Amino acid sequence: MSDETKAVFGHPVMRAEALALEGVADRLSLRDYEVAVEVGAFQLERDVLQRLRFNVAVEIASPGEAAGDDVDAILSYDKITEAIDYELAAERLNLLETLAERIAARILLEPQAKRVFLRIEKPDRGPFVLGLEIVREVGLVEVEAATGPVPQIILVPAGQGVDEVPAGPVVLVPAANAETGYDGVTDARMTSLEAEKNAWRIAAGHDQMDVIATRTELDWALKNGRIAVWAPSRMLFDTPDAPVSGSAVEQAQWLADELGAAGVDTLGEAK
Repeated sequence: MSDETKAVFGHPVMRAEALALEGVADRLSLRDYEVAVEVGAFQLERDVLQRLRFNVAVEIASPGEAAGDDVDAILSYDKITEAIDYELAAERLNLLETLAERIAARILLEPQAKRVFLRIEKPDRGPFVLGLEIVREVGLVEVEAATGPVPQIILVPAGQGVDEVPAGPVVLVPAANAETGYDGVTDARMTSLEAEKNAWRIAAGHDQMDVIATRTELDWALKNGRIAVWAPSRMLFDTPDAPVSGSAVEQAQWLADELGAAGVDTLGEAK
């Protein structure tokens, strides 16, 4: 098999390698992601589930050493599967072409993504595999941003536990008694650490809860029906103009603003 044939019929990452963008050397790939959905233009495809198989290669801008080991600085694998799942759930589609366009556009909403190679296959339509492959580049497609669940933000007063798990989507913000006596940054750091200790205490008593420290973890928890318990240090200290020295109420309100929540409730008073 020639190199050209391999690039066409192999995984999309091979085509990406053959058509590499100048200055973009990093790629993220997804192989053989299968979902059973109702899709297709023919009558025999209505009211019946059939498998779709997705293979994706995403060329990404390398964050370099600045990323360190920060999950929020890279393009998460979850963003690829979430783009697929979001468009599949949005509406029933007749054409793979439409589905492919929408998925590629949604992936390209991610700031690190530069170009998408996407293949969608129908393995159940006969003794063969039908498929479609497209290539789309940032700036050449448009799509509205996906809106995730908007959570209720609930402040948990210092020293207080959570006996009853609130209905989601919810982010619990554990407060801590303010540390004083040092410089402002040290006081803020120590207060945040106390808040995080409270977060672990709260989550330890409930299987439905996860302690989250990054926006990526938070988005995942909310989309998967988990109760997020916020460990604030990383998001606060990594975000310019965040209220690192503020009270727990100010920090909870900042988080609410970041997530588009209406406001902040206090445990026991939450509606």
